[in-house]
Amino acid sequence: MGEKFSSDDLRSLRSHLVQLGADYAGASEVIRAFTSDHGYGISPESARMAALEFGMSMCSLDSIRRALNAAALLA
Repeated sequence: MGEKFSSDDLRSLRSHLVQLGADYAGASEVIRAFTSDHGYGISPESARMAALEFGMSMCSLDSIRRALNAAALLA
């Protein structure tokens, strides 16, 4: 499967998520905006699940890439 998001884009997203800390509602909105800005959609539920997963994995780049590649749908 090809990558939907560049490593630089994911690093930028991770930086925003780290700044939010444990604010999962805010993180899910950032994730939805990020995917939308890149031409993809993500359901609110998938964005919340991704935010929780990122928090549990300490926002590792690999976990962010896996979760977004799995959940992001072409808009």
